[in-house]
Amino acid sequence: MDEHPHGTLAGFTVGVTSVRRADGLDALLRGRGAAVVHGPALRIVAPADDPALRSATEELLGRAPDIVVATTAPGFRDWIEAAHGWGHGGELLGVLRGAELLALDPGVLDAVRAAGLTGSGAPGSPAGLLDRLLGQGVAGRRVLVQSHGEPPPGLIAALTAAGAEALGVTVHRWTPPEDTGPLDRLLDAVLAGTLDAVTFTRAPAAASLLARAGARGDRDALVAALRRDVLAFCAGPLTALPLRAEGIGTHQPESSRSGPLVELLCRELPARARVLPVAGHRLEVRGHAVLVDGAPRPVPPAGMALLRLLVRRPGWVVPRAELLRALPGAGRDEHAVETAMARLRAALGTPELIRTVVKRGYRLSVDPAAPTEG
Repeated sequence: MDEHPHGTLAGFTVGVTSVRRADGLDALLRGRGAAVVHGPALRIVAPADDPALRSATEELLGRAPDIVVATTAPGFRDWIEAAHGWGHGGELLGVLRGAELLALDPGVLDAVRAAGLTGSGAPGSPAGLLDRLLGQGVAGRRVLVQSHGEPPPGLIAALTAAGAEALGVTVHRWTPPEDTGPLDRLLDAVLAGTLDAVTFTRAPAAASLLARAGARGDRDALVAALRRDVLAFCAGPLTALPLRAEGIGTHQPESSRSGPLVELLCRELPARARVLPVAGHRLEVRGHAVLVDGAPRPVPPAGMALLRLLVRRPGWVVPRAELLRALPGAGRDEHAVETAMARLRAALGTPELIRTVVKRGYRLSVDPAAPTEG
């Protein structure tokens, strides 16, 4: 049960790089109160429109494999359907009937049987599948791996090293998005520091974000932001590999699904919120939002920049010159601090939270006897 009245993630802004909103991640995050910036880093090529898949299929018809490994049910079904659309459905089914057909898990085996084929179930992980193949021997045999989006990491290389002629056929291939506008907006938000976290559910999405930043000349800035200001949450260790190669720390749940990923965000982000007893009120800074006595208060970016500086040193006087340096594009006019501070006080709705210290600066009116959180 969500303990926060506005949602566990209220006040936090999360970037989502997944291909489709339909994967449920957006809805799960919004349901927990987060603001979401959706910038798909990939697009899925429809199997029927994929020239690479068609070419691989036609090549397969001319030289049948000895072993076929099916790794995903949707991918296997859509491959057969696409082949029928190209006029090769019957031929492909004939080739598959003549091969030893292994299904990665029971769901894939059901898809194999629904196509009128006979197959056998394999251990439900790529590692278990590889152990089985190596155990039965693959040297000199032609092994085809059907994958979804990308081949299971290392599987084809390991089969090749064991003496097999290993090849892959990828259904629902991922490529960079045709419309980079949403991804650019997500990148801009990371670079501006207006996101608290970015989520990745596939390794190619992380690689695509880095590549897009490189094409814009922003790769170093993106890496710096993800190392310092914006947390990277990945569905699993394989998803995190492109980021970790850049020295970016990542957070991963124990299970690589959207639900556990959101639960991890719900633990990590609120733990970074700062809660202070100020002038008889409860001031909570969570991400890019402020709550006063539990009620969200919209604060403009300049005000948030000042408030973060005050919160870092609760009760201490922060000089005007230091506050001025925190204001984006303020120049050297200390009057800009007074203007931004007036707007901040108005936004908080409780002006007495921030005290003016004449000729020195400003400080939070922290209650001296009360404990602080965060």
